Amino acid sequence: MTILSEILLEKEKEVEQLKKHFSPLTEKSPRPIRSFTAQCQKDQSLQVIAEFKRASPSKGMINPNLDPKHQAKLYERLGASMISVLTDHSFFKGSYADLRAVRSVVDLPILNKDFIIDELQIDRAYCCGSDVILLIAASLPEDRLNDLYQYATKLGLEVLFEVHNQEEVDLAQRIGVELVGINNRNLKTFEVDLAVTERLAHFIDRDRQILVSESGIQTGKDVLRLREAGAQAILVGERLMRAQNLQQTFVEFLK
Repeated sequence: MTILSEILLEKEKEVEQLKKHFSPLTEKSPRPIRSFTAQCQKDQSLQVIAEFKRASPSKGMINPNLDPKHQAKLYERLGASMISVLTDHSFFKGSYADLRAVRSVVDLPILNKDFIIDELQIDRAYCCGSDVILLIAASLPEDRLNDLYQYATKLGLEVLFEVHNQEEVDLAQRIGVELVGINNRNLKTFEVDLAVTERLAHFIDRDRQILVSESGIQTGKDVLRLREAGAQAILVGERLMRAQNLQQTFVEFLK
């Protein structure tokens, strides 16, 4: 069994519990949706998606006691274009309390980073203040991914659609997604290779899709490499959560 399949089995249990205490949305509550897509279209410079991530299956505990409000305000002040909040608890030690805390102190778009397999999870993300949700191509069949994509966009949410190979890029194009996240980490083995972005960038439709490179980004040289490959945005978690000097790290990434 792969790490991803373990996570998805746990998500099925979580969704069953969620159905017992969270009611589906019957109508949208009026609130602004902050568009990350519009930000990328307006500003051609590299966009940094700064992630709040307490732990991971591959790295263990990263920075479990960091205050999400404090970190989010730093991210915003230092130039992040969006904040990603990892809400999975079983494997990443996150929570929706973290997401709500971040939403309460920043005016940036917020990505709910989780393993979404059901519409009810999208309802919860919406109610907690997310602007963007994550869908992972490797997690579900195409028809379910399309269902969830359509459901999220009808709520006004944007979708970061995560891929790891050419077949999944083709799938993203069939569904019609605008935000394509190329994950340099193989979710079945958790091995990381920045060359994944370089290989797959050629298959992105630059006229209508925005390329986000995810995972394994540690240095300014990594950022330059991905930018030259065609990435318009990068998603960085562990490096920022461990940074001794967060301002210096942002300068290195953005210069």
